[in-house]
Amino acid sequence: MQLEITGQNVEITQALRAYISEKTERLERHFDNLISAHVVLRLEKIEHSAEATISVGGRTNPIFADAKSEDMYAAIDALMDKLDRQVRRHKNKVTDHHRNLSRAAQAG
Repeated sequence: MQLEITGQNVEITQALRAYISEKTERLERHFDNLISAHVVLRLEKIEHSAEATISVGGRTNPIFADAKSEDMYAAIDALMDKLDRQVRRHKNKVTDHHRNLSRAAQAG
């Protein structure tokens, strides 16, 4: 998966980049058809926010999530939890649920 990280009023350090890439590996374990991810980190006074858009294969819309916290790492964790849920839900929709029905029809 191609990963792009940008920051607004935040310097993207190697530690932040490594943390985000480590967290996105969890998403790839659940669903390997992820094409690219764009992560935006923002700092607005005392509120840290993180948002991401993930492109998936096929003709589906991209997956989007955002999270806010007083700590950047906590915002990234909350963002990845939201994305993980959405990716798993998308994988369940894409999976063919009708193959068990065909086996039952053949046996019956």
